[in-house]
Amino acid sequence: MNQSGEEEDVYNIIPVHNLLADHPSLRFPEVRAAAAALRSVGDLRKPPFAPWKPHYDLLDWLAAFFGFQASSMKNQREHLVLHLSNAQMRLSPPADDVDALDPTVIRRFRRSLLKNYSNWCSYLNVKSSVWLTESHSRHGESDHRRELLYVSLYLLIWGESANLRFVPECICFIFHNMAMEMNKILEDYIDDNTGMPYLPSVSGENAYLNKIVKPIYDTINDEVENSKNGTAPHSAWRNYDDINEYFWSKRCFEKLKWPMDLGSNFLVTGHKGRKVGKTGFVEQRSFWNLFRSFDKLWIMLFLFLQAAIIVAWEGREDPWQSLRTTEVQGRCLTVFITWSALRFLQSLLDIGMQYSLVSRETKSLMVRMILKTVVAAGWIVVFGVFYWRILDQKDRDLNWDSGATRRRMVNFLEVVVAFLAPELLAVALFVLPWIRNFLENTNWKIFYMLTWWFQSSTFVGRGLSEGLVDNIKYSIFWIVVLSTKFVFSYFMQIKPMIAPTKALLGLKNVTYEWHEFFGHSNQFAVGLLWLPVILIYLMDIQIWYSIYSSFVGATVGLFDHLGEIRNMQQLRLRFQFFASALQFNLMPKEQLLNARGNIKNKIKDAIHRLKLRYGLGRPFKKLESNHVEAYKFALIWNEVIKTFREEDIVSDREVELLELLQNDGNDPISNWEIRVIQWPCVLLCNELLLALSQAKELIDAPDRWLWYKICKSEYRRCAVIEAYDSLKHILPAIVKYDSEERSIIRTYFQEIDQIVQRGKFTKTHNLTALPKIYEKLVRLLDLVVKVDLNADKVVNALQALYEVAIRDFLKDPRNSDQLIADGLAPQKAVSGEALLFQSAVELPSSSNEAFYRRVRRLHTILTSRDSMLKVPENLEARRRIAFFSNSLFMNMPHAPQVDKMRAFSVLTPYYNEEVLFSKEQLRTENEDGISTLYYMQTIYARDWRNFIERMRREGMKSERELWTTRLRDLRLWASYRGQTLTRTVRGMMYYYRALELLAFLDSASEVDMREGSPRLSSMRRNDEADCLLELSPTSRTLSRASSSVSLLYKGHERGAALMKFTYVVACQIYGSQKAKKDPRAEEILYLMKINEALRVSYVDEVQSGKDEKEYYSVLVKYDQKLQKEVEIYRVKLPGPVKLGEGKPENQNHAIIFTRGDAIQTIDMNQDNYFEEALKMRNLLEEFKSFYGIRKPTILGVREHIFTGSVSSLALFMSAQETSFVTLGQRVLANPLKVRMHYGHPDVFDRFWFLTRGGISKASRVINISEDIFAGFNCTLRGGNVTHHEYIQVGKGRDVGLNQISMFEAKVASGNGEQILSRDVYRLGHRLDFFRMLSFFYTTVGFFFNTMMILLTVYAFLWGRLYMALSGVEGAALSNVNDNRALGTILNQQLIIQLGLFTALPMVVENSLEHGFLNSIWDFLTMQLHLSSVFYTFSMGTRGHYFGRTVLHGGAKYRATGRGFVVQHKSFAENYRLYARSHFVKAIELGLILTVYACYSPVAKDTLVYIALTISSWFLVVSWIMGPFIFNPLGFDWLKTVYDFDDFMNWVWFKGGVFAKSEQSWEKWWYEEQDHLRTTGLWGKMLETILNLRFFFFQYGIVYHLGIAAGSKSVAVYLLSWIYVFVAFGFYLVIAYAREKYAAKEHIYYRLVQFLVIIFGIVVIVALLQFTDFKLVDFFTSLLAFVPTGWGFICIAQVFRHFLQKTMVWEIVMCVARMYDIMFGVIVMAPVALLSWLPGFQNMQTRILFNQAFSRGLHISQILAGKKPKAEE
Repeated sequence: MNQSGEEEDVYNIIPVHNLLADHPSLRFPEVRAAAAALRSVGDLRKPPFAPWKPHYDLLDWLAAFFGFQASSMKNQREHLVLHLSNAQMRLSPPADDVDALDPTVIRRFRRSLLKNYSNWCSYLNVKSSVWLTESHSRHGESDHRRELLYVSLYLLIWGESANLRFVPECICFIFHNMAMEMNKILEDYIDDNTGMPYLPSVSGENAYLNKIVKPIYDTINDEVENSKNGTAPHSAWRNYDDINEYFWSKRCFEKLKWPMDLGSNFLVTGHKGRKVGKTGFVEQRSFWNLFRSFDKLWIMLFLFLQAAIIVAWEGREDPWQSLRTTEVQGRCLTVFITWSALRFLQSLLDIGMQYSLVSRETKSLMVRMILKTVVAAGWIVVFGVFYWRILDQKDRDLNWDSGATRRRMVNFLEVVVAFLAPELLAVALFVLPWIRNFLENTNWKIFYMLTWWFQSSTFVGRGLSEGLVDNIKYSIFWIVVLSTKFVFSYFMQIKPMIAPTKALLGLKNVTYEWHEFFGHSNQFAVGLLWLPVILIYLMDIQIWYSIYSSFVGATVGLFDHLGEIRNMQQLRLRFQFFASALQFNLMPKEQLLNARGNIKNKIKDAIHRLKLRYGLGRPFKKLESNHVEAYKFALIWNEVIKTFREEDIVSDREVELLELLQNDGNDPISNWEIRVIQWPCVLLCNELLLALSQAKELIDAPDRWLWYKICKSEYRRCAVIEAYDSLKHILPAIVKYDSEERSIIRTYFQEIDQIVQRGKFTKTHNLTALPKIYEKLVRLLDLVVKVDLNADKVVNALQALYEVAIRDFLKDPRNSDQLIADGLAPQKAVSGEALLFQSAVELPSSSNEAFYRRVRRLHTILTSRDSMLKVPENLEARRRIAFFSNSLFMNMPHAPQVDKMRAFSVLTPYYNEEVLFSKEQLRTENEDGISTLYYMQTIYARDWRNFIERMRREGMKSERELWTTRLRDLRLWASYRGQTLTRTVRGMMYYYRALELLAFLDSASEVDMREGSPRLSSMRRNDEADCLLELSPTSRTLSRASSSVSLLYKGHERGAALMKFTYVVACQIYGSQKAKKDPRAEEILYLMKINEALRVSYVDEVQSGKDEKEYYSVLVKYDQKLQKEVEIYRVKLPGPVKLGEGKPENQNHAIIFTRGDAIQTIDMNQDNYFEEALKMRNLLEEFKSFYGIRKPTILGVREHIFTGSVSSLALFMSAQETSFVTLGQRVLANPLKVRMHYGHPDVFDRFWFLTRGGISKASRVINISEDIFAGFNCTLRGGNVTHHEYIQVGKGRDVGLNQISMFEAKVASGNGEQILSRDVYRLGHRLDFFRMLSFFYTTVGFFFNTMMILLTVYAFLWGRLYMALSGVEGAALSNVNDNRALGTILNQQLIIQLGLFTALPMVVENSLEHGFLNSIWDFLTMQLHLSSVFYTFSMGTRGHYFGRTVLHGGAKYRATGRGFVVQHKSFAENYRLYARSHFVKAIELGLILTVYACYSPVAKDTLVYIALTISSWFLVVSWIMGPFIFNPLGFDWLKTVYDFDDFMNWVWFKGGVFAKSEQSWEKWWYEEQDHLRTTGLWGKMLETILNLRFFFFQYGIVYHLGIAAGSKSVAVYLLSWIYVFVAFGFYLVIAYAREKYAAKEHIYYRLVQFLVIIFGIVVIVALLQFTDFKLVDFFTSLLAFVPTGWGFICIAQVFRHFLQKTMVWEIVMCVARMYDIMFGVIVMAPVALLSWLPGFQNMQTRILFNQAFSRGLHISQILAGKKPKAEE
C-alpha cells in the first residue's frame, strides 16, 4: 500500500492530483481554477465499463470511454492544467473571477489547437465534428465543458499516437471520427443496432493504442521494411508523407472507413496489385528534378542565353543597336519556340516521374498529364507554323523589312500573347498578393476547376504570398541581382566568345593529328569551347547573390544596431546608460490595460530607445544610489559577473573590478553611506588622478568652477565622492571605538563637510597639498590591504597623514591650542613617549571580508593608472559582456512579468555522446603523449588558473586533491570546455536560474533589495570560505550551483520558474545504459540531481513473451525528497520507435513530455549563457507581433560558434559557419522571406507544430537533413520564420579536417536527397518567382552550383585536351581572341575557387561586428593560413557527395564525433576518406594538365600556359595536399615512413569475413562502391558513359607516338590495343605463377619472372630496330594506357552484379589493388618530399595552430609530447 501511495505522490511539475500539497506553483489560483474546470464532470453519462469514482475528471471520463492509457492520461492532464493556467495568467485584462477558468482561455486554446483540423475539414468539404453554438451569448456551462472535452480528446489522441504524430492529417481523421462518437454520447444517441445508449466503436483497456494506432503503425513499419533499410528506390515504398497525404482526399472516408476496415487497401503492404501506391508525389532519383522543381529559373536562363547569342552574333558594339534591326527582332522570336519546347519537356518529365501515382482512384491525374503534354506539343507546332510563315515571306521578299513580313511577325506576337496569358495572370496576382492568398485558401469548387490545370490541389502550399511591402523588398533585391548578372553575362561571357566561334567555324582544311570521323566542320570543337562558358553562365547568379546579400545583410544589421559596442572601451562610454537600457528592456513595465499596442506608445518607445542609444537626456541621473532601478541593475549585473566566475572565465580580482557594490541598510558596522552609484572599478580607473591634476591646475578657482570641471565626467564625479565617503568610513574603522583619535577624525570630516556646503573649500584649503595627502593615503592603504601585519607601521602612516592634513592642507595654520579647541588635537598635550594613534589603532579582523573588500576597492580607485581595457583578460568574457550590453540597445519587445510570460520547454535529443569526461579520459595520453586535460590546460590556460584559484578559495591545499577529493570539480571543469551533455545542460538550466531571479525582481520591493544586495556580497565572501569546507563534495557543488541571490527568494520564485520552464533531454537508450551499468547513466542521474527542472525521457524495452518485446516512452526525474530517481510517466508504444531517421524519432517520442507554448530545439553540441537567458521572455513576446502579414511560427536565434580557437581549421569552419548563422540567416528572414529552420536554437510555436507534424520530418533517407524539413513544412503550411539577433546561443562545430569533411558530406548528401523531395518541388512551384529564386540559391542551389564549378574545371580541361590532341588548337593559333575569351571564364573560376565568394560574407559580417580593419586583418591572416586550400578542398567534398547522392543515392547519417582533434591521422585513414572524392579526381586533372603541357602548341609559351592552367593546378594541389597540410605532424619524416608501412599493410591485409574497412583494403573497396549496387538503371548508364572518358587518352596519344610514324589511319588506334592485351597477359602469367609456385617451389616463380622480363626486353629491342619506336614512347604510352585500365575497372564496378560470379572479378580486384597502390604512391610522393625537407614541419605546425601560438601556448610541446610530469 505504501508503495502505491508513494507512486501516487510522484508528479512531474505540479501535483495536479493533490492541490493541497505544499508546492510553490500551487499558490497560483489559476492552477486550481484549471484543475477545477477539468473536474466539472457534472451530469455526463457515466461510462459503463468501469466503476466511476468521485475524484475522476473529464480526462478519466474520456479514457474510460475510448480506452486511453492511464499514464498518458496523467501526462495530458498535467499538460492541460499547466497550459490553461499559464494562459489564464497571461489574460489581459485579467479574469474577473480568479478561481474559475475564464471561457476565453478555453476558446482561444481550442481554436489554436484545432485550427489545422478545421482547415482540413473545409479543404475536404466535410462537416466538422466540433459541435458548438457559435454565438457568445448562448455559450453555456456545457459548452465550455464541451470545448474542454474536444481539446482533451485531441491531446489524448496526440499523446498516444507515437509515430503517427508525423502524419498530422491522419490524426485529424482519427479525431474527426472519435469526436463524432463523443458527440453522440453527449447528445444521448441510441445505437440503432442494439437499442442501447450509444457506445464508441473501440473501448476497453489500451483500446485506442491496439485497435487504432497499431494497425496504421504496422503499415508504416511494413513499408519501412520494404525500403530495405533505405536502399530501395523511394518510389518503391510509402514514407510518412505518402501515408499522410492519403488523408488529403475523401477516399480515406470511403476506403478506410470507421471503425477502420482492417482489410482496406490502405493497410495492405504486400501484394502490388491491391495496395495503395505512392500518394501525392513520387520521389525519383534524377538530376531532372532540378529542372522540374525550378523550371521557371531554367527557362529564364536558357531564353536569355538564346536571345543574347542571337543579338551578339550581329557583332555590333551595343545590344540595342542590333535590336533595332528587324532581322534580329525576327530571329529573337525563336525564343518562344524554345520556351514551348521547354514546357513540353516539363510535361514529359511529369509523366516520366509521376506515372506511378496514377491508379483507379486518381484517374484525373492521368488525364491532366496527357492533356498538358498534348497542349505543350500543340504550342510547339503552332509557333513552328507561324515562324515558318515569317521565314517563307522573308524569302519571297528577300528582306526582313517588307510590310508583309512585319505583318506576319505581328501575327506571331498575337499568338505569343495567348501563350503568355497564364504568366500575365500570375504577374497580376503577384502584384495583388491578398487576392492570390484569398483564391488559394478558399475551398470553393469553382476555383478548383480553374486551378486544376496549373497544379494538383494539395492541402499544403496554399496562400503562401507575402504582403505587398515584403513583395516589393525582395523583388527589388532580385531585380538588381538579375540585371547585374545579365549585363555581366552579355558583355563579359557571351560577346567575347562570338569572334573565336566564327573563326573556328570558318577554319577550313584543318590537318587533324588523328583519324577524324567527322572532318567537315569544327562544330564539336566549338561546342567544347562554349561548354565551360555556359556552365559558368548557369551558375554565376550564386556569386552575384553572395555579393549582394552580404551588403544587404550588413545594412539590415546596421539598422538592427549590431556591433555598436564591440569592446570594453565602447562599453565604458555607454555603461551609464546601460542600467537604464537594462531597466527598459528586461524589467516589465506596469502596463495599463490595452496600452501596449497603440501607435502613441510605439512612438514613445522609439524615442526612449533613441535617447538611451545616443545618451540624450541623462537617464543615469535618476539612477542615484538610493533608487530601486540601481538596485535591480546591480543585482542582475553582479549575478552575471558571478556566473562568469563560476564558469572560471574571470578571476576573483576581476570580479572585484567588475562588480557593482551597494550600500547596506542593516548592518551599522559595515554600513557605508556612499552618496553615488559605486560603478565597477574598471570604469573609475585613473579618474581620481585626473581629478587631482585638475585641482592642481585650478588652484585659485572658486569651488563651483572646480566642481563644474570635475562633474563634466560622470565617472570622475562618482570617483571623487566615493573616495571621500569611503575615507570617512575607513579611517574611523581602523581606530578603537572610544578613543580620542576617532573623534578627531570625525571632527575633521565634519569641518570639511561644512566648508564644502558653504562653497569655501578652495579658499580655506591649500590644493597644492593634495598630492602629498594622496601619497600618504596610498601608503596607509597599502598597509591595511595586507591583512596580517603589525600595527606600528599603520600608526606611522596615520601620523604622517595627520601631519599633512593639519600642517600643509589648511591655508591658515593654527597653533596647538586652536587645534585642541577645534577638536582636531588630543586634549592632553602629546608628550614625547605617547604619540598620537600610538595605542588607538585596531584593525578589523581578517574575517571581515566586506571591510577589506571596500579597502581594496578604494585602493584600486586611487592607484589604478592604466585604462583597464584588458579587463577581463579572457576574450570570451569580453565578447560576452560586449554582446550582452550591445543587445540591450537593440530593438526587442518589452518583457512581461514572469507570471505573464509564455511558458516554454527545451528539448535535446541525446543518443550516446559524452556526458562528462571520466578520470581515465582526462588522463589517458594519445600516441603523442598528450592527455586531454593537458591539452585543455594549454588551450584554456587562463581558465585553468581561475579554476585553481577558485578551488584554493574553497579549501583545496594542493593540486593533488584534484585527482581525489575534488575529482568531480576537475571533470566538470573539463567537460564545460568540451562538447558534452553536461555543458549543454548547464547552459540550458540558466533559463531556470534567470527566471527565478527575474521572478524575484518582479515582485521584490525596495526594502527587499536594499536589505539584499549588500548582505549578499558579504555573505558570498564569508560563507563561501567557511561553510563550503564542511560540506561533502556533492553538496558543495550544489551550493555553488544554487545562486546566492536565491538566499533572498521568498519561495514563489521557484514555483513561477517551474511553471514556465521545463527541460527534457531525450536520452533514447538511457534504460539500456542503466541496465548495463554504463557510467553515462550515472552521470545523467547526477545531472538530474543537481538540476531541478531537468527531465529525462527514454524508450524502455521490456521482454513480455518469449520472443516479444513491449516498448514504452518513459519520463523520469530525480525526486529531492525521496533522494532517488522516480518514474513519472510510462506510455506504451505500438512498437520500436525508430522507423525513420534516428534523431527526429527520438525528438518525437519525447515531445509529449514537453510543456508550454514554445519549444526550443537544442542539440548536444550547444551551450547557453546566463545573461542571454535573461532575454528569453522578451524573445517569446515576438510570437505576438506580426512580421509581414503573419505572426511568426519559428523564431530564429543567432548562434555563436565557440570552437574557433582550437586550430586554424576550426577557425575557418567557425568563420564560415558564423557568417551563415548571422548574416546569411538575417538576409533570408528579411528581406527575402525564405528563412527555413537550419538547426538548433530556433524556438517553435509548440501547439502550431504539434498539430502539423512535429518539429522535424523522419522518413528514412529522404529526410536525412531532418531539421530543414521543419522549415519547409512550416512555410508550406503558411507559417512564418523570423530571425532575431539580440539573443544568442553557443554552438560547437567539428574541429578536425576528417570530422569537417564528414559533416560536409552529410550536409551535401542531405541536399542531394532534398532535391528529390516533395517539399522542394512544392516550394519551387508555389512560391512566387523571386522567393523561388531566394529559396533555390540558399538551399539545394548552393550545392548544385558548387558541383557546377567543378564540372566547369572538367569541361574546360577536357575541352583544351581535345583541342590540343586533335590539332584544332594549332590550326586556330593564328587567331588570338580565342584565349582572351577563355581568360574571362578562368578568372571567374579562380575567384570562386579561392573561396572569395564564401569569404565575402565573412568579411562583411566581421566588419559589421568587429570593425573594418579587424575584419581585413582576419581575412589576410586566414589567407596566410591557407584558408583557400581548405575552402577549395571542402568544395570538392560538397560537389562529390551531392552529385553522387543525386545520381545513386547512398546518403547516410554520419556521426562526426565531437572530441578535440590534435592527434595525427594516419595516411591510410586519409586515403580511405579522400581517395575517391579528391585524390583520384586530382590525379585525373593533373594527368590532363600534363598531357596538355606536352602536346599543346599554346603551352609552348610558358606564360600563356600558366595563365590558362594556374587555377586548375591550384585545385589539384589543394585536393592532394589538403588532408596533409591540415593534419598535425603531417610532414614529420618518421611519421611519414611509418604511415607508408601502415598503408601497405592495409592494402595487402587478407582479412576474413569480419574485417572492417579500417583493417582491410578489400572491405573498403567494396564499401566504396555500395552506392552502385542500389542505383537505378539510369544511374548505371550515366556512370558508364562518364567512365568512357578514360579511353580518350589512349585515342589521343597513340597518334603522337613515334611508332605511329605520322599515320592517321584508324588501324593505329586498333593496333594500340595489342599493348593493353600484352600488358594484361604479362600480369596474368605472373599472377598465376605466384599463386602456383610462390609458396612452395619458389625457384619456378623466379624463373617465370625472369622469362617475362627477357621477353619484354626482346620485344622492345625488336621494336626499336624494325619500327619507328623511340624509347620516349615507352613512357608516353603509360600516359595513354594507365587511364584505360582505370576506365575498365570503373565500368566493371558498375556491372559488378553480373561479373561477381565469374573469374573476371578476381582479376578486376587484383588490378584495382595495384591502381590503389599507385595512387597512394603518387599522393605520398610530395608529402614525403616535404617531410624530408628541413623546417617544413615547423612551418606547418605554425600554420595549423597559429591561434594558439599568438596566445603564447606551447603547441609544439603538445605535439611533441614533452609534457610536465607535475600532475601525476
